[in-house]
This record gives sequence, C-alpha cells and structure tokens, in this order.
Amino acid sequence: MFQLFLIAFRNLGTHRRRTLLLGGAIAGVTALLVILQGLSSGMQESMLRSATTLMTGHVNVGGFYKLAAGQSAPVVTSAPKVMELIHKEVPELDYAVQRGRGWAKVVSETGSVQAGIGGIDVSTETGFRKVLQIREGTLDGLNEPNTLLVFQQQAEKLGVKVGDTVTIVAPTMRGINNTVDVRVVAIAANVGMLSSFNVYVPSATLRSLYRLKDDTTGAIFLYLKDLKQVPAVQARLRQTLAAAGYELMDNDPRAFWMKFDTVNREAWTGQKLDITNWEDEISFVKWTVTALNILSGLLISILLVIICVGIMNTLWIAIRERTREIGTLRAIGMQRSRVVWMFLLEALTLGSLGTLVGAGLGLVVCTLVNAAQIAVPKVVAVFILSETLNLAVSPKVILGSMLFITACTTAISLIPSFLAARLKPVTAMHHIG
Repeated sequence: MFQLFLIAFRNLGTHRRRTLLLGGAIAGVTALLVILQGLSSGMQESMLRSATTLMTGHVNVGGFYKLAAGQSAPVVTSAPKVMELIHKEVPELDYAVQRGRGWAKVVSETGSVQAGIGGIDVSTETGFRKVLQIREGTLDGLNEPNTLLVFQQQAEKLGVKVGDTVTIVAPTMRGINNTVDVRVVAIAANVGMLSSFNVYVPSATLRSLYRLKDDTTGAIFLYLKDLKQVPAVQARLRQTLAAAGYELMDNDPRAFWMKFDTVNREAWTGQKLDITNWEDEISFVKWTVTALNILSGLLISILLVIICVGIMNTLWIAIRERTREIGTLRAIGMQRSRVVWMFLLEALTLGSLGTLVGAGLGLVVCTLVNAAQIAVPKVVAVFILSETLNLAVSPKVILGSMLFITACTTAISLIPSFLAARLKPVTAMHHIG
C-alpha cells in the first residue's frame, strides 16, 4: 500500500500544472464551504445570544391570565412558587430570572413609539452586560425605580437622551389605561430587529404600570448549562407542573405575542402556563438561518458537481496518457485491484492536500473578518440580530468540510479507476498516444 501511495504521490508531482489547477479548485470549494458554514453558525450564534438575552431564555415558563373570556394578559401568578419548583426539578439549570412582559406606548415631547416593555432586575440579568453595548448612561441606572433603557433607533425616534423623562401608557388587565413617568438612564446599541420593539424598565415599575401583585411576573426564563438539554427539560417541566396542579396550554411553537388571538378566543378563565423554548420565541426570525443553509447547500452542491466532473475528466485524461504504463504494470503482475487502489490513492491524496489548504484559507478569512468587525447593512442586521458580521468556525466544522469534500473527490474517481483496471496488458502496451 505504501508503494501505491508513493506512485500516486509521484504521479501528482509529475503533472504539476494539472495537479495545481485541480487542487486549487478543491481548495477553493473547501474554503467557501468553511466560510459559508461559519456564516451560518455565526448568524445562529448571534441570534441565540441576542435573543436569549433580550426576549427569551433557553426554556421559558410563561403563560396567560384571563379575568374574562376575550381578555388576557401575559403574566404568571404565584411566580415564587413556580420558581421554587423549577429549582427543585431542573438540575440542568444554570440560573433563572423573572421577566415582566407588556406592550405599551412610549411618549416623549417630540415623538412616540409602540414597544414591548420588559421588566427586569438588573442585578440578576448577567446576560445583559455581556450582550448589550451601552452607548450612553449606565445599565446600573435600572436599579433605581421609574427608569428606562432604550436602544439608539428608539432614542432617535423619541428625540431623547440620558436624563430625559418620557411617559409610558398601557392598558391594565381590566382595560383601563395607566401611565408612569420614567427617566432614560441608558441608551444601548441596536441589536437588529429586537431593538426596534423592546425597551426595559425595573420589574417594580412594570408591575406598578399594570397594577400587578408583587408575586406576579411575565415569564420565568431558564438558562441551562447545556443547550442540548432543552427538549428534555421542556418535556419534564410540562409533566412536573401538570402534576403540581397547574393548568398548561397546548404546545404551540410560536412567540408568546403571536398567541393572543388564539387565547382570547378560548372560553377558559384564570391562569394557564405555557412552556416554550428559545426557538419557539424567535421563530419569526429563525427562518433566515434556514434560508441561508438552503442557499449555501445549493451553492456548494453546484460547485461540487463542477469539481467532481473536472476530477473525472482529469483522471480519464491521465489514464489515456498512461495507458502504456498501466499495461506494463499489469504485464509484470500488478493485479486489477491494485491498479484501482493506485488511482484512488491519487485522488485521495489530491483531495486531502486540497482540502487542507482550503480549510486553512477559510479559517484565515473567518479570523480576519471577525477581527475587522465589519458592519452589516441595516436590513441584514435586522435579521441576524447583530450590527457586525460574525463567523463562527469550530474544529468540528473544519474537519467535517475536509472529510466531506475529500470523500466526494475520492468517490468520483472510482469510475475512471475501474476503467484503468479493465485495460488488457497487451492492448495497453501497444497503445500509441
């Protein structure tokens, strides 16, 4: 086998121009595959990091409370009891936070915006400090009552800066409009689509606005140590909460604000809990990653077909050029299987070297793009939930790309390899060309 490998390696060295041309094409396809997978993984990573900070946990215990049919509010009553049960039944839990939910109108002296109101406790929201970039003010300002965090685009629409006062207007559960004056203490950098309809106030301020009890919250966000545990934790919570006497909504993989019409049409009253995960809550933007994966797959498939056809044609030409050589090898006793192996090893060596170079090139490009902090157009930032381009490449992705393309190039060489092995020694030795 070593001798066959040596012959294959020397054959590649003998035909340098052909080898460089074909190896360069393989390297290019590998680099493109690494970059596209890095882009897809980066988008999903940015989306997950931003979404699970601003509007969802890995797993969520939310729900609706109805005083009457047709009138619902996204709240969870007796939240401390639910939280105690969660800590007891979810050992996979890293930490959990309570987050108020609401929809209101924010009014300044020069403008107004409709926005989702998040009630947070900054001291427990460790993720906020990792994700949000504060342009003006300080996040710690939300420790004070009646304060507000907005994003840059909202600050521009409202015409406000840190220290200005705005009014939040929202209907309570009983349908009566209530208002609260809040002071802007922080302006954060935009985070794609999520920053266009989210603002944040202290939890106590949100409860005051909606006239809720102190043991009421909008949802409990669970952050797990391992994201792979999400389905198991979600299923276990449904069983545990149902066994504890809580009424649960049917599983509906949509964001909570998309469920109001369905909930309002139902005849029940009181509290029902809704167990969702992060993918449910951002289902309205996750399609962008799916679309990119489909587009990347089509592009890579087309390029692979072109490369495979090129490899097959190149090997056919090589067989024609080396017909007398093959005949000589067969005449001195080389078996057909060893002829097949010789050409397979040639394709395998070419694919391995080409993918190795291509993977290195793709990794360098991804590293440079991340270091450059390239700003993306606003229309793109809306969907990837980030203002800069992020390419996330893991060793697993690089190795997978290399193995996949090497396997494709080696498999396609089977046809010309078997063709070479079928040549008769006498006919091959008398071949002129």
